[in-house]
Parts: sequence; structure tokens; C-alpha cells
Amino acid sequence: MKNDQQNFFDLNKDTAMRPLASRMRPTQIEDVVGQDHLLSEGKLLHRMISADKISSMVLYGPPGSGKTTLAYVISQSTNSEFETLNATTAGVKDIRAIVSKAEDNARLYRKKTILFIDEIHRFNTAQQDALLPYVEDGIVTIIGATTENPYFEINSPLISRLTVFTLKMLADSDIIKLLHRALSDEKAGYSTMDIQLNEDAAGHIARIAAGDARSALNALELAVLTTKPDKTGKITIDLDIAQDCVQQRAMRYDKDRDNHYDTISAFIKSMRGSDPHAAVFYLAKMILAGEDVKFIARRMMILASEDIGNADPYALTLAVSAFHASHAIGLPEAQLILAQTATYLACAPKSNASTMAIGAAQADIKGGIDTLVPLHLRDSHYMSKEKLGHGVGYKYAHNYEDGYVAQSYLPDSIKNKKYYFPKDIGEEKRLKAILDHIDTIKEKKEEG
Repeated sequence: MKNDQQNFFDLNKDTAMRPLASRMRPTQIEDVVGQDHLLSEGKLLHRMISADKISSMVLYGPPGSGKTTLAYVISQSTNSEFETLNATTAGVKDIRAIVSKAEDNARLYRKKTILFIDEIHRFNTAQQDALLPYVEDGIVTIIGATTENPYFEINSPLISRLTVFTLKMLADSDIIKLLHRALSDEKAGYSTMDIQLNEDAAGHIARIAAGDARSALNALELAVLTTKPDKTGKITIDLDIAQDCVQQRAMRYDKDRDNHYDTISAFIKSMRGSDPHAAVFYLAKMILAGEDVKFIARRMMILASEDIGNADPYALTLAVSAFHASHAIGLPEAQLILAQTATYLACAPKSNASTMAIGAAQADIKGGIDTLVPLHLRDSHYMSKEKLGHGVGYKYAHNYEDGYVAQSYLPDSIKNKKYYFPKDIGEEKRLKAILDHIDTIKEKKEEG
């Protein structure tokens, strides 16, 4: 194994000097905790590693889910040359240097080269383009690791040549298993020490780690190193110690990446689904993460028309008011306005009838349907309009009982077409009754 590979995985350091999380990194697939959907016997990734038939891939998952661990397992299992880069510091020059070595390996030793790229999403377009021909020709096999959605962050030509494996956040039970493994491990853990990790302490570390194995092991290491043993030499890690040693986890939220889009999506869907509790939860997450209040308010204005519409026309008025008020007041007080609006929108009756109407009308127009305005509806505010027939036969609705008179308003080819179907809910129920009454008048005229 090469020195640069050793540096990347911290393998050149004295074992005692390396962090617990690094020391506990598995060397074989059987020791990896979690990710059964990828690593159970018979699964594709398990077969690839076991057979040393690695193809280019991306390991996509949250921090601490095991992306680097899997790369390390592959590095220990393959007969290929294994190179590493970190996309935060590497450039096109580094890529070309590794490709040159890979070409030599293939030509002189008939040996494949695997290139592990940590945080591959940080490669810009030019750097990703530089990889493409070498992946295409099989000169290097890429293993990328990313916390960001690769379909957003990796160029289409490159992602189409990579297999995406999605790693899941580790369950609390997985984290607790890792903690106890670290306490009993003879080579890398604390088996030589008398340590008792209370159940409630282990549970607290697992909950706060939120699926991040590295964070949990770091917390355990801090607890062990900072807790004085009792007279018998025993170290007891109770809940109080665990709470002291576990730092508040940083909120996983990047305003330019996945968590931004995932959270606003959950916020909108919660309001659409009439769940004010979930809506205010995601609102709180966005506010604490520093999301722009104008962005939040804009999305609520859209939802007020798209998903509530005429079932509660006041929803749009409230959303527009919230946009202006939150912008004028600013945080922290703006959170009160946003919370009021979000909970109201979540509780409001829902109808997407107007949304469906505009969509259906546009689909017809795009499909080539006749869009000519009927002659009697055309502008007649000019001389000689009669010669063209413009406005002739138009009936002024206010001159008739109930302010309505039956006449066609759509182009002749679709004169009986309907687009707006109000739901029998909220204020839209009243609008539906009006349209039903109008339909009755039309039917009577046609019968007469």
C-alpha cells in the first residue's frame, strides 16, 4: 500500500496516537455495521468487493455513515493499485498525475488502478470533465464519496458512468453496537481497561450522534480520557458524563445543497398534508439554520394558491402579508409571523382546482388547439368594427337577471370545454354551487 494512501487513512501513525474512530475502522466487509441493504451477502456491492470486481461508483450518504470505511475495506480487499484524493484540495494537475501512474500500471504491470475521491461533489465542472475520458476508457476506476445528492452535484456525462450506492444513516442500535465493540476490542479499543458504559449514557450518545458513527466514537473517547477511575480503577460513564462529553450536533443544513431542498420540500408537503405540527418543526429547522425568511415566505405564497386556492382565498392574503411583514421586521420576531402563517396554511381547506385548471388549459394550447377569440368577444372600441363582425352579438351580462346570460366564451372548437372543477370544500363549495346554477341556466336555454 502506498504512503499517500496510508496518509489518507491515517495508517502510518502509531496506533495509540490515532483517534478511536480511525482505529476502529473495519478492514473487512463482515465487520461493517449497518448498510445491510448494500452489504448483505448476495447484494451487488458485497459481490463486487468479495470478487474484487470493482466498477466506478459513488458512495452517497450522510456524515459518519461509512463511506470512507467502505473505501478502506475495498483498499484492503483489492489487488488493484489504490490511490486517494480529497476534492477540497486536489486539482486537475493531481488527477493527471494519478492517471499517468495508472497508465504505467496498466501498461507495465497489467494492473488496474482504483481512485478514491473524497467529497467528489466539490470538484468543479472542469475537474469532473478531466476525469470523464479516463473513466470511459477504464484507465482508472473511480470511487467517489459525497454527502450531497450526486445527481445534482456530478455532471450528467460522468454520473451516467458511475453506479450510485446510497448509504443510510446508522440506526441508534448500530451506534450502540459500535460503542460496545470499541470497549471490548483488544487491538484498537479499550479491552484492557475496566470501563462501564451505562445504558442510558450509550443511548444518549447514539441519539445525539444522529447516525454519525465517527461522532459517537469521538464522544466515547472523550468520555474515557476525561473520566477519573474510582479506587478500584473502574471508569463509569453515566448519563451526566455522556451529556458533558457529547457536543451539540451541528444541524445538517446547507442552504445551497440537499438539506435546503429536502427541508423546504418537507415543509411544503407538511402544509399541503394539513399537518401544522410537522410544518412548524421544519420551519423551526430552517430558521435555526439561518434560512432567508423571504425564501420561506415566498414558498408559502406559492402554496396558498397552488394547494389551497379558492377553498380559502384568505390564505393567499395572509401569505402575502407574512412576506411583507417578516421582511420588514426581520428575525427573531419574524419567526412568529411565519409560524402563524404556516400553521394557518396547514389547517386551511385544500384545493388544487385552479392549479389543475391552468395546467389543463396550457396543455391544450401547447397541443395546438384553436385559440382564436370568437368574433362577439373581440375588441369593438373602434370605428368600422361592424364590418369585421367584432363585438357583434355580444351580450352584456349586467343587463340580465342574476348578472348572467348564457353565451359562449371559448373558441368555437372547444366552446363546451371545462377546466375549473371546484371542490366541495371550504369557500370553493360556494363557488361550485354558483357554477352548478350557471350550468342549469345553460341547460334550460339549450332545451328551449
